[in-house]
Amino acid sequence: MVKHITMEMIQKVYYELKPRSIGIADLGCSSGPNSLSIIKDMVLAVEGTSHKIFHPMPEFRVYLNDLPTNDFNSVFKSLPDFYRDLKKYKNQEGPAIFIGAYPGSFYGRLFPCNCLHFIYSSYSLHWLSKVPPGLYDKRGESINKGNVYICDSSPPSVSQAYYNQFQEGFELFLKSRSKELVTGGRMVLILLGRIGQDHVDRGNSFLWEILSRSLAISVSRGEIDRGKLDSYEVHFYAASRNEIEDEVRREGSFEMERLEMFETEREGRNGVSYGTTVAMTVRAIQESMLRDHFGNGIDLDNLFNVYGKMVDEEMVKEDIKPITYVVVLKKL
Repeated sequence: MVKHITMEMIQKVYYELKPRSIGIADLGCSSGPNSLSIIKDMVLAVEGTSHKIFHPMPEFRVYLNDLPTNDFNSVFKSLPDFYRDLKKYKNQEGPAIFIGAYPGSFYGRLFPCNCLHFIYSSYSLHWLSKVPPGLYDKRGESINKGNVYICDSSPPSVSQAYYNQFQEGFELFLKSRSKELVTGGRMVLILLGRIGQDHVDRGNSFLWEILSRSLAISVSRGEIDRGKLDSYEVHFYAASRNEIEDEVRREGSFEMERLEMFETEREGRNGVSYGTTVAMTVRAIQESMLRDHFGNGIDLDNLFNVYGKMVDEEMVKEDIKPITYVVVLKKL
Protein backbone atom coordinates (compact mmCIF):
# COMPACT_ATOMS: atom_id res chain seq x y z
CA MET A 1 0.00 0.00 0.00
CA VAL A 2 2.83 2.40 0.77
CA LYS A 3 5.59 1.30 -1.59
CA HIS A 4 4.79 4.08 -4.06
CA ILE A 5 5.52 6.71 -1.38
CA THR A 6 8.96 5.24 -0.69
CA MET A 7 9.86 5.10 -4.38
CA GLU A 8 8.59 8.63 -4.98
CA MET A 9 10.69 9.99 -2.10
CA ILE A 10 13.97 8.36 -3.07
CA GLN A 11 13.51 9.59 -6.65
CA LYS A 12 12.88 13.07 -5.28
CA VAL A 13 16.05 12.96 -3.18
CA TYR A 14 18.12 11.84 -6.14
CA TYR A 15 16.59 14.46 -8.45
CA GLU A 16 17.18 17.30 -5.96
CA LEU A 17 20.65 16.37 -4.70
CA LYS A 18 22.10 14.39 -7.64
CA PRO A 19 24.79 12.68 -5.53
CA ARG A 20 27.52 10.68 -7.27
CA SER A 21 27.37 8.25 -4.36
CA ILE A 22 24.01 7.83 -2.65
CA GLY A 23 23.80 6.54 0.93
CA ILE A 24 20.71 4.50 1.87
CA ALA A 25 19.95 2.98 5.26
CA ASP A 26 17.31 0.37 6.06
CA LEU A 27 16.61 0.46 9.80
CA GLY A 28 15.12 -2.80 11.03
CA CYS A 29 16.05 -4.71 7.87
CA SER A 30 15.43 -8.15 9.46
CA SER A 31 16.51 -11.23 7.49
CA GLY A 32 14.98 -13.56 4.94
CA PRO A 33 13.95 -13.35 1.29
CA ASN A 34 12.40 -9.87 1.56
CA SER A 35 15.32 -8.12 3.25
CA LEU A 36 16.89 -6.89 0.00
CA SER A 37 13.74 -6.57 -2.12
CA ILE A 38 13.09 -2.96 -1.06
CA ILE A 39 16.74 -2.07 -1.82
CA LYS A 40 16.36 -3.54 -5.29
CA ASP A 41 13.22 -1.44 -5.85
CA MET A 42 15.05 1.70 -4.71
CA VAL A 43 17.97 1.06 -7.07
CA LEU A 44 15.61 0.58 -10.01
CA ALA A 45 13.66 3.73 -9.07
CA VAL A 46 16.84 5.84 -9.01
CA GLU A 47 17.99 4.25 -12.26
CA GLY A 48 14.74 5.26 -13.94
CA THR A 49 15.14 8.84 -12.75
CA SER A 50 18.80 9.03 -13.88
CA HIS A 51 17.75 8.06 -17.41
CA LYS A 52 14.97 10.66 -17.47
CA ILE A 53 17.23 13.53 -16.43
CA PHE A 54 20.27 12.28 -18.37
CA HIS A 55 22.41 12.18 -15.25
CA PRO A 56 25.03 9.48 -14.59
CA MET A 57 23.84 6.58 -12.47
CA PRO A 58 25.24 6.97 -8.93
CA GLU A 59 26.95 4.27 -6.93
CA PHE A 60 24.95 2.97 -3.98
CA ARG A 61 26.12 2.66 -0.39
CA VAL A 62 23.58 0.51 1.45
CA TYR A 63 23.62 0.35 5.25
CA LEU A 64 21.58 -2.53 6.67
CA ASN A 65 20.68 -2.13 10.33
CA ASP A 66 19.01 -4.35 12.88
CA LEU A 67 19.75 -5.62 16.37
CA PRO A 68 22.95 -7.70 16.79
CA THR A 69 20.86 -10.87 17.11
CA ASN A 70 19.61 -10.49 13.53
CA ASP A 71 20.75 -13.15 11.07
CA PHE A 72 22.85 -10.91 8.83
CA ASN A 73 24.68 -13.96 7.42
CA SER A 74 21.52 -15.14 5.67
CA VAL A 75 21.21 -11.69 4.06
CA PHE A 76 24.81 -11.82 2.84
CA LYS A 77 24.29 -15.30 1.40
CA SER A 78 21.56 -13.90 -0.83
CA LEU A 79 23.82 -11.14 -2.24
CA PRO A 80 25.01 -13.06 -5.34
CA ASP A 81 21.40 -13.51 -6.46
CA PHE A 82 20.65 -9.89 -5.62
CA TYR A 83 23.52 -8.57 -7.76
CA ARG A 84 22.66 -10.97 -10.57
CA ASP A 85 19.05 -9.78 -10.68
CA LEU A 86 20.16 -6.18 -11.03
CA LYS A 87 22.27 -6.71 -14.14
CA LYS A 88 20.43 -5.00 -16.97
CA TYR A 89 21.97 -7.04 -19.77
CA LYS A 90 23.76 -10.36 -19.89
CA ASN A 91 27.08 -8.81 -20.87
CA GLN A 92 26.80 -5.63 -18.86
CA GLU A 93 27.37 -5.06 -15.17
CA GLY A 94 24.66 -3.45 -13.08
CA PRO A 95 25.16 -0.33 -10.96
CA ALA A 96 27.91 -0.31 -8.32
CA ILE A 97 26.29 -1.29 -5.00
CA PHE A 98 28.19 -1.65 -1.75
CA ILE A 99 26.25 -3.31 1.07
CA GLY A 100 27.26 -3.54 4.71
CA ALA A 101 25.68 -4.49 8.05
CA TYR A 102 25.50 -2.07 10.97
CA PRO A 103 24.13 -3.97 13.98
CA GLY A 104 22.82 -1.99 16.93
CA SER A 105 19.82 -0.11 18.30
CA PHE A 106 18.65 2.84 16.24
CA TYR A 107 18.00 4.69 19.50
CA GLY A 108 21.44 6.22 19.18
CA ARG A 109 24.12 6.86 16.53
CA LEU A 110 24.78 4.15 13.95
CA PHE A 111 26.55 5.81 11.01
CA PRO A 112 29.14 8.55 10.30
CA CYS A 113 28.04 12.17 9.97
CA ASN A 114 26.45 13.29 6.69
CA CYS A 115 26.82 9.91 4.98
CA LEU A 116 23.16 9.22 4.21
CA HIS A 117 20.72 10.65 1.67
CA PHE A 118 17.79 8.35 2.39
CA ILE A 119 16.59 6.40 5.44
CA TYR A 120 13.87 3.78 5.31
CA SER A 121 12.29 2.01 8.29
CA SER A 122 9.33 -0.34 7.96
CA TYR A 123 7.35 -1.52 11.02
CA SER A 124 10.21 -1.03 13.47
CA LEU A 125 9.85 2.37 15.12
CA HIS A 126 6.79 1.44 17.21
CA TRP A 127 9.16 -0.79 19.23
CA LEU A 128 10.50 1.15 22.18
CA SER A 129 14.12 0.89 23.31
CA LYS A 130 12.92 -0.68 26.59
CA VAL A 131 9.89 -1.36 28.74
CA PRO A 132 8.97 1.98 30.38
CA PRO A 133 10.49 2.15 33.88
CA GLY A 134 7.37 3.96 35.13
CA LEU A 135 5.39 0.71 35.03
CA TYR A 136 6.77 -0.44 38.37
CA ASP A 137 6.19 0.78 41.93
CA LYS A 138 8.83 1.36 44.62
CA ARG A 139 8.91 -2.36 45.44
CA GLY A 140 9.61 -3.19 41.80
CA GLU A 141 6.15 -4.66 41.20
CA SER A 142 4.11 -3.96 38.08
CA ILE A 143 1.28 -1.44 38.35
CA ASN A 144 -0.30 -3.01 35.25
CA LYS A 145 -0.78 -6.57 36.55
CA GLY A 146 -2.40 -9.05 34.19
CA ASN A 147 -1.90 -6.80 31.15
CA VAL A 148 0.98 -6.74 28.69
CA TYR A 149 0.09 -3.26 27.35
CA ILE A 150 -2.28 -0.36 27.99
CA CYS A 151 -5.91 -1.48 28.37
CA ASP A 152 -9.17 -0.33 29.98
CA SER A 153 -8.17 -1.58 33.43
CA SER A 154 -4.73 0.09 33.36
CA PRO A 155 -4.25 3.09 35.68
CA PRO A 156 -3.61 6.44 33.91
CA SER A 157 0.04 6.33 34.98
CA VAL A 158 0.58 3.34 32.65
CA SER A 159 -0.42 5.37 29.59
CA GLN A 160 1.79 8.22 30.78
CA ALA A 161 4.77 5.91 31.30
CA TYR A 162 4.48 4.53 27.77
CA TYR A 163 4.07 8.02 26.32
CA ASN A 164 7.12 9.31 28.21
CA GLN A 165 9.23 6.45 26.89
CA PHE A 166 8.03 7.12 23.34
CA GLN A 167 8.95 10.81 23.65
CA GLU A 168 12.41 10.04 24.99
CA GLY A 169 13.14 7.40 22.34
CA PHE A 170 11.71 9.24 19.35
CA GLU A 171 13.63 12.40 20.19
CA LEU A 172 16.87 10.40 20.44
CA PHE A 173 16.07 8.69 17.15
CA LEU A 174 15.52 12.01 15.37
CA LYS A 175 18.64 13.63 16.85
CA SER A 176 20.79 10.67 15.82
CA ARG A 177 19.47 10.53 12.28
CA SER A 178 19.80 14.31 11.85
CA LYS A 179 23.57 13.95 12.26
CA GLU A 180 23.80 11.09 9.77
CA LEU A 181 21.62 12.57 7.00
CA VAL A 182 22.81 15.27 4.62
CA THR A 183 20.75 18.46 4.37
CA GLY A 184 17.79 17.76 2.10
CA GLY A 185 17.92 14.02 2.81
CA ARG A 186 14.69 12.18 3.56
CA MET A 187 13.35 9.59 5.94
CA VAL A 188 10.38 7.34 5.20
CA LEU A 189 9.11 5.83 8.45
CA ILE A 190 6.32 3.23 8.46
CA LEU A 191 4.99 2.47 11.93
CA LEU A 192 1.89 1.30 13.75
CA GLY A 193 -0.19 3.92 15.52
CA ARG A 194 -3.66 4.89 16.66
CA ILE A 195 -6.29 7.33 15.38
CA GLY A 196 -7.31 9.36 18.42
CA GLN A 197 -5.92 10.44 21.79
CA ASP A 198 -7.43 7.44 23.61
CA HIS A 199 -4.70 4.83 24.07
CA VAL A 200 -7.22 1.98 24.10
CA ASP A 201 -8.75 1.23 20.70
CA ARG A 202 -10.02 -1.61 18.53
CA GLY A 203 -6.78 -1.64 16.59
CA ASN A 204 -3.25 -2.27 17.79
CA SER A 205 -3.91 -1.98 21.55
CA PHE A 206 -6.77 -4.48 21.35
CA LEU A 207 -4.51 -7.08 19.74
CA TRP A 208 -2.24 -6.80 22.81
CA GLU A 209 -5.28 -7.18 25.07
CA ILE A 210 -6.02 -10.48 23.33
CA LEU A 211 -2.45 -11.60 24.06
CA SER A 212 -3.06 -10.79 27.75
CA ARG A 213 -6.24 -12.89 27.68
CA SER A 214 -4.44 -15.77 25.97
CA LEU A 215 -1.68 -15.72 28.59
CA ALA A 216 -4.32 -15.63 31.35
CA ILE A 217 -5.76 -18.86 29.97
CA SER A 218 -2.29 -20.41 30.14
CA VAL A 219 -2.13 -19.28 33.79
CA SER A 220 -5.53 -20.87 34.55
CA ARG A 221 -4.28 -24.14 33.07
CA GLY A 222 -1.21 -24.04 35.26
CA GLU A 223 1.13 -23.77 32.29
CA ILE A 224 2.73 -20.50 33.42
CA ASP A 225 3.06 -18.69 36.74
CA ARG A 226 0.69 -15.81 37.53
CA GLY A 227 3.56 -13.68 38.79
CA LYS A 228 5.34 -14.09 35.47
CA LEU A 229 2.28 -12.74 33.63
CA ASP A 230 1.99 -9.79 36.03
CA SER A 231 5.59 -8.79 35.30
CA TYR A 232 5.46 -9.12 31.50
CA GLU A 233 5.08 -5.86 29.55
CA VAL A 234 5.69 -5.23 25.83
CA HIS A 235 8.09 -2.49 24.70
CA PHE A 236 5.59 -1.19 22.15
CA TYR A 237 3.82 2.13 21.64
CA ALA A 238 1.15 3.09 19.12
CA ALA A 239 1.58 6.86 18.73
CA SER A 240 -1.15 9.19 17.50
CA ARG A 241 -0.75 11.58 14.59
CA ASN A 242 -0.52 14.56 16.96
CA GLU A 243 2.14 12.88 19.09
CA ILE A 244 4.32 12.19 16.05
CA GLU A 245 3.90 15.73 14.73
CA ASP A 246 4.61 17.26 18.16
CA GLU A 247 7.87 15.35 18.59
CA VAL A 248 9.11 16.23 15.10
CA ARG A 249 8.33 19.91 15.74
CA ARG A 250 9.92 19.86 19.20
CA GLU A 251 13.17 18.20 18.08
CA GLY A 252 13.49 20.69 15.21
CA SER A 253 15.87 18.98 12.74
CA PHE A 254 13.24 17.89 10.23
CA GLU A 255 10.36 19.24 8.19
CA MET A 256 7.26 17.04 8.05
CA GLU A 257 6.67 16.58 4.31
CA ARG A 258 4.01 13.95 4.54
CA LEU A 259 2.01 11.99 7.11
CA GLU A 260 -0.57 9.51 5.85
CA MET A 261 -2.71 6.97 7.66
CA PHE A 262 -3.62 3.54 6.30
CA GLU A 263 -5.92 0.88 7.72
CA THR A 264 -4.66 -2.68 7.39
CA GLU A 265 -7.29 -4.66 5.56
CA ARG A 266 -8.68 -7.88 7.02
CA GLU A 267 -7.35 -10.78 5.04
CA GLY A 268 -6.08 -14.31 5.66
CA ARG A 269 -3.15 -15.86 3.84
CA ASN A 270 -2.54 -19.23 2.23
CA GLY A 271 -5.98 -20.51 3.15
CA VAL A 272 -5.72 -19.73 6.88
CA SER A 273 -8.01 -17.40 8.83
CA TYR A 274 -7.26 -13.76 9.57
CA GLY A 275 -6.88 -14.59 13.25
CA THR A 276 -4.27 -17.24 12.48
CA THR A 277 -2.43 -14.77 10.23
CA VAL A 278 -2.36 -12.16 13.01
CA ALA A 279 -1.24 -14.80 15.51
CA MET A 280 1.66 -15.80 13.25
CA THR A 281 2.71 -12.15 12.88
CA VAL A 282 2.63 -11.48 16.63
CA ARG A 283 4.45 -14.74 17.34
CA ALA A 284 7.24 -13.87 14.91
CA ILE A 285 8.03 -10.79 17.02
CA GLN A 286 7.17 -12.03 20.51
CA GLU A 287 8.31 -15.66 20.54
CA SER A 288 11.88 -15.13 21.72
CA MET A 289 10.80 -12.60 24.37
CA LEU A 290 8.00 -14.81 25.66
CA ARG A 291 10.30 -17.82 25.90
CA ASP A 292 12.97 -15.78 27.64
CA HIS A 293 10.49 -14.42 30.20
CA PHE A 294 8.29 -17.47 30.83
CA GLY A 295 10.89 -20.18 30.24
CA ASN A 296 10.99 -23.15 27.88
CA GLY A 297 7.96 -24.67 29.60
CA ILE A 298 5.52 -22.28 27.88
CA ASP A 299 3.51 -23.98 25.13
CA LEU A 300 3.69 -21.34 22.39
CA ASP A 301 1.81 -23.46 19.85
CA ASN A 302 -1.17 -23.71 22.18
CA LEU A 303 -0.88 -20.05 23.25
CA PHE A 304 -1.06 -18.73 19.69
CA ASN A 305 -3.76 -21.22 18.64
CA VAL A 306 -5.90 -19.69 21.41
CA TYR A 307 -4.83 -16.20 20.32
CA GLY A 308 -5.83 -16.77 16.68
CA LYS A 309 -9.24 -18.14 17.66
CA MET A 310 -9.87 -15.14 19.91
CA VAL A 311 -9.05 -12.72 17.08
CA ASP A 312 -11.45 -14.55 14.75
CA GLU A 313 -14.20 -14.45 17.40
CA GLU A 314 -13.75 -10.70 17.88
CA MET A 315 -13.78 -10.09 14.13
CA VAL A 316 -17.29 -11.55 13.98
CA LYS A 317 -18.42 -8.83 16.41
CA GLU A 318 -16.48 -5.92 14.94
CA ASP A 319 -13.83 -5.34 12.28
CA ILE A 320 -10.40 -4.80 13.84
CA LYS A 321 -8.16 -2.68 11.62
CA PRO A 322 -4.67 -1.86 12.89
CA ILE A 323 -3.54 1.66 11.96
CA THR A 324 -0.32 2.35 10.05
CA TYR A 325 1.29 5.76 9.65
CA VAL A 326 3.68 6.64 6.85
CA VAL A 327 5.84 9.61 7.83
CA VAL A 328 8.13 11.46 5.41
CA LEU A 329 10.68 13.80 6.99
CA LYS A 330 13.13 16.14 5.25
CA LYS A 331 16.41 17.11 6.94
CA LEU A 332 16.60 20.89 7.34
